[in-house]
Amino acid sequence: MNYVEVTCSLKPQKPYDEIMIAHLADLGFESFQETDSGFKAYISGENFDKENLEAFSPFAEGENVEFSFSIKKINESNWNQIWESNFEPILIGNCYIRATFHTPRKDVDYEIVIEPKMSFGTGHHETTSLMVKWLLEINMQNMNVLDMGCGTGILAILASKRGAESVLAIDNYIYAYENTLENIKRNDCSNIKALSGDASLLDGKQLFDIIIANITKNVLIEDMPHYSNSMNNKGLLLVSGFFDDDKNELIKRAEQFDLSVIGEKAEDKWMSLCFRKK
Repeated sequence: MNYVEVTCSLKPQKPYDEIMIAHLADLGFESFQETDSGFKAYISGENFDKENLEAFSPFAEGENVEFSFSIKKINESNWNQIWESNFEPILIGNCYIRATFHTPRKDVDYEIVIEPKMSFGTGHHETTSLMVKWLLEINMQNMNVLDMGCGTGILAILASKRGAESVLAIDNYIYAYENTLENIKRNDCSNIKALSGDASLLDGKQLFDIIIANITKNVLIEDMPHYSNSMNNKGLLLVSGFFDDDKNELIKRAEQFDLSVIGEKAEDKWMSLCFRKK
């Protein structure tokens, strides 16, 4: 499969690059890398619509933002070379996330080794970082956990390392599903099961103590009833992938399905919420 790399430059860069990334995610772009002047966004060639991109206008009238795109096709065989040149190891709390070619560390409690390939989730983006922080705080011992939109499998792997009894990781993007399988094996997490699909796989028969959903606002809103229907009483729902401006909309939606907000985290206008099932 070929990929398309879209390089975006913005003036001013912050916080408009984050706004644009959120909108591009809704258009099907799957992973992003920050640059000095903006970011690079990646999407499969079969899902790329040049006309949609050229008509793309994410900012409100009157906002003084200049932005431009450049488009480049990338062969699948060249993908690893691209991310290896950009991917640096990252330390979040006492969790160290690195690639196979980075030096291991023995001074941390948790080390996760990944090869992202064409999947989103290296820990560098604020949304993933926020979720890692939640998982480092919450008691995971003997919990049944669901990771929706698992990407590289980072969050599922951390839940396993933190003592979860079982973890189900789901992603509707085939490369993410395959990448999660590889990273599960790479981190020796035998209690994680990965599936290819979306929230329609949740039938309400298997109930979870903790659900992780680091996706986008629109998907979170659409899938909220599936999450609620798949949670044990007093279970936790951790969501991220949206801006602080979207906070009230998500809380209102969750309350329709017996979910009460009990905590929040924020980083550079990105937001994460923790809900409890009533």
